[in-house]
Amino acid sequence: MNYKVNIGLEVHVELLTESKLFCGCSTRFGASPNSQTCPVCLGLPGVLPVINKKAVEYTLSTALALNCKINSFSRFARKNYYYPDLPKNYQISQYEEPLARQGYLEFELEDKPRKVEIERVHLEEDAGKLIHGEAAENIEEKDMSFVDYNRTGIPLMEIVTSPGISSPEEAYQYLVNLKKILKYLKVSDCNMEEGSLRCDANISLAPKGEKMGTKAELKNMNSFKEIREGLTSEIKRQSHLLDKGERVIQETRFWDSEKKKTYPMRIKEMAHDYRYFPEPDLLPLEIEEQWIEELKAKIPELPIVRCARFIREYSLPSYDASVLTDSKELADYFEECLKSFPHPKQISNWIMGEFLRLLKEEDITVGQVKVSPAQLGKLLKYLKKGTISGKLAKVIFEEMFKTGRQAKEIIKSQGLKQITNEKSLRKVIEEVLGETPQAVSDFKKGKGKALGYLVGEVMKKTKGKANPELVNKLLKEKLRET
Repeated sequence: MNYKVNIGLEVHVELLTESKLFCGCSTRFGASPNSQTCPVCLGLPGVLPVINKKAVEYTLSTALALNCKINSFSRFARKNYYYPDLPKNYQISQYEEPLARQGYLEFELEDKPRKVEIERVHLEEDAGKLIHGEAAENIEEKDMSFVDYNRTGIPLMEIVTSPGISSPEEAYQYLVNLKKILKYLKVSDCNMEEGSLRCDANISLAPKGEKMGTKAELKNMNSFKEIREGLTSEIKRQSHLLDKGERVIQETRFWDSEKKKTYPMRIKEMAHDYRYFPEPDLLPLEIEEQWIEELKAKIPELPIVRCARFIREYSLPSYDASVLTDSKELADYFEECLKSFPHPKQISNWIMGEFLRLLKEEDITVGQVKVSPAQLGKLLKYLKKGTISGKLAKVIFEEMFKTGRQAKEIIKSQGLKQITNEKSLRKVIEEVLGETPQAVSDFKKGKGKALGYLVGEVMKKTKGKANPELVNKLLKEKLRET
């Protein structure tokens, strides 16, 4: 391609506070329309906003995790525009003096380090939600639109990158890693389906040698995958225009996920169109150094650092470490397991295999799992000692996962203890050899598969309870004698 790609992302994150940014209304999702409103968030005459300290704290913690410089002095501003879901006809946001600036997020892309620069992190209130007639139950309402103000005033943190992202894949990986950090900090549930995390993208193409081209803003991308697809589509569209000698118009465009194309919505607004001015009803925020230091001390070990430590400290492959540190809860579970069973790779194999499989099947979170790390450690001890086989361990673990029962209890009640008594196994082996003369003959002719078949027959007769290694050993001894 003959053009340089410049992508900037604006991520809006709904913060996990119990009340809204400037009033005491609940932020709970899914309540009946307009049931979580008050004169403050509806912008009725004579009301005054009061800042939510927890929302400021969450924003500052995120900014610190993203290596930003915290502004000791910041100010809220009014962003003026008219839309039915904005009851005050302005949004309280931050403009010239945000909470934080000049940060960065580091991650790996195609096994190479990458750093995305972050221009600003600021705090603002969310708008309401329009519900159009196609969702209505009554036929008379099909041609109407409704507005739900429950979301109005919910704390929104906006994270804005520089336009230095150079590909859709890089944008995708940035978002994946940003979401991990937000989840580690527990500042948002990042649920895109409920609108807790939303992203707009600005993209421009410039001929090589030039810094920037005319940008378009993409909206209505409801997943990280769609953001990657939308950016890819827009690169093709702008490239085609520039190849023909036509110019790109600065505008806001709508992503159609079914047609895999972007379509024009409106000419892109400039900052002066919003007539920003300082919010007269809120005092400026002065952030003390002591508060910043207290917040720094509370920031957990972040995913990229924890992943590197897992590789270094536990000698895990990078893939294992990446999977285990995908969420803080999973990484914590892994390290708790190590306290009772200090064998990192075996635990990693079980968590990435049976644990995550059952987690997905049951559609639950790590915090809802009934098997404690210590219980999993005990199960793996039984496996290591040879008390149970690998096959039985999986059966037992599934029972533990679904019922919360202890491994020892399940083994005893269901008679699942592995057979390691040589006398008992020799008797079973003699029976199997007597019943399978053809397999015995094949083995003597040098057919290696015959041994595997005979081991399988012994395991069938013992209902999977026999120790496979011991069965192999005793079978070979017996076959040499015959």
